Amino acid sequence: MNPLGITLTLVVFYLFSELHSRKRAFYTNPVLLSIITIAVILKWFGIPYGSYMDSAVILKFLLGPAVVSLAVPVYKGRETIKAYAREIALGVAVGGTVAILSAFYIARLLGGSEEVLLSIAPKSVTTAIAIGISEKIGGIPALTAVLVILTGIMGNAVGPELLGLIKVRDRIARGLAMGVSSHGLGTARIILDDELAGAVSGLAMALNGVFTSLLLPHLIEVLK
Repeated sequence: MNPLGITLTLVVFYLFSELHSRKRAFYTNPVLLSIITIAVILKWFGIPYGSYMDSAVILKFLLGPAVVSLAVPVYKGRETIKAYAREIALGVAVGGTVAILSAFYIARLLGGSEEVLLSIAPKSVTTAIAIGISEKIGGIPALTAVLVILTGIMGNAVGPELLGLIKVRDRIARGLAMGVSSHGLGTARIILDDELAGAVSGLAMALNGVFTSLLLPHLIEVLK
């Protein structure tokens, strides 16, 4: 197997992680900078994206176990999560609905076509779920995938800082906000700062995926 993809990804991410550890700011976010840098390298050297992905397939495979491993902090924080079950459920319902409506109406205000509106509505759930929803409601799955990734990148880059700026200190609230708004990448970021918030974020991400997949196909008929 060609080692280009996995080597390039690990080296670039390691370098930017070191930079971020020395200069903690949203513009030194290793996920954001790694994506931009790898895209530029692939474009500059004319390396097909498919070839890069084929050579980094092991990282794609490890994504599954990484997501499943989020169950560990959920289990460890189960007593606290159980105590806040009602708040978490309400937060997912309200946050998931607001994520849909805000994306839909902002895109409409900016003159987005119907296909764009349908593509952006499921942006706050994981890629696999969002693509399925997009196909069902008449969006463009490829565009939805891009918007989901961009949402995750933005949450990963500035989510905790934005929550700090508006003085959201509660660990449950911070986890809910990250999980509902920026799914896996947001969860990966918040869990580095606070394991309980990361556990709530992972749970919220999963629950919001189910909630959105059930709600959006019906809600979109009203929004149209």
